[in-house]
Amino acid sequence: MDVDPSPSSFLSSAKQSSPTPEISSLLDKIASAWKNKLWHNLTILLLKFVDDPATGTLQVDLFNLFIRDFEKKLNPLRLVEIARKVSRQIEDPTSSLAFLTSLHSRLSHPYPPPNELTKEPTPAPPPPAAEAYALSLSSIAYGKLLLGDLNGTKQAIDESEKLLEGLDGVDSVVWAGFYGVSGDYYKVNAEYGPYYKNSLLYLACVNLPDLSTEELVARAHDLSLAALLADTIYNFGELLQHPILTSLDNTPDIWIKNLLFAFNAGDIGKYESLSPHFPSEPILEENKNFLRQKICLMTLIESVFRRASDDRILSFQNIAEDTKVSVAEVEYLVMKALSLKLIRGSLDSISQTATITWVQPRVLDRSQLEALVSRLTEWTDKVGKVGEFVGERGVGVAVK
Repeated sequence: MDVDPSPSSFLSSAKQSSPTPEISSLLDKIASAWKNKLWHNLTILLLKFVDDPATGTLQVDLFNLFIRDFEKKLNPLRLVEIARKVSRQIEDPTSSLAFLTSLHSRLSHPYPPPNELTKEPTPAPPPPAAEAYALSLSSIAYGKLLLGDLNGTKQAIDESEKLLEGLDGVDSVVWAGFYGVSGDYYKVNAEYGPYYKNSLLYLACVNLPDLSTEELVARAHDLSLAALLADTIYNFGELLQHPILTSLDNTPDIWIKNLLFAFNAGDIGKYESLSPHFPSEPILEENKNFLRQKICLMTLIESVFRRASDDRILSFQNIAEDTKVSVAEVEYLVMKALSLKLIRGSLDSISQTATITWVQPRVLDRSQLEALVSRLTEWTDKVGKVGEFVGERGVGVAVK
């Protein structure tokens, strides 16, 4: 768009090329707030402008030809937030990163160096300068990730994390930016556990209705795969209770959601019925041996959980039948569960038994809760009978 570089000329030109009457009206409000130097109101209007997909073709010029003129007047955190959204309209990743890096160089550093002449410490800029700087670093990290610069991405993430650790009351948009790019970085590196953790934290910082249906489905899909493939995650409770999983309902990936619940329930039969779907997800097919071991571990946990606390000496034969492994593989399976701290107990190779004293807590489904209620009822009955016995045989003991 060929326009005079002055802000007023840009607004006039932008209004003439406005795609809709609503955008034209919004530009009038922006012009009024700018002329009256109502910086807070102007910031809100600018955020509304860049949030509207219809303004995509105008956003880059809006920033370069209009906002640049008074950017120091705006809340720095909201300025970075606007710039992040504008950068998505720049198709070339290199140009997009250059745009973000240019803004970053103009931000106040939260820990400025001492005065060169007096060596006196330089006062830190007022809030939210540090938050703006951290969010800008996260944006730059994402730009570098798109260009395949993994080392540069990690450096920017680490710098942002170090900065955020020293701040209190950080805005959720800043955490969302940090956890979002951290999750993407770990996804590229196929580090399933860290990806799972950071992606869930990202979702805790955003409003799900603000995400598109496509993004919700993609994130639910990726989170589910990460939970299944991570060798450190054997408790899916936080994900199973998260509303994002409903995004997979009525989609071709509904079987992945069902697979998650099968793992959580230690239902090896359900797992086997769903395993024919693995070829549609090559990463699951490639890791089917690991997944088989993981479902066996989950089945072992479930088998122990369903037993009463005074009935947790399991024979190798019983474990083999429950987990569908050979008796010769049982000892390794139990040792694996012990090493992962999924259970506590001991093994007796001579008597071919495993004594389990503790099972890792986890989220229970309806059938597991019903089993727990049944066990509590049995325990209550036993306590009642003991009380009756003591009441009948004891001296001076009253039972209520």
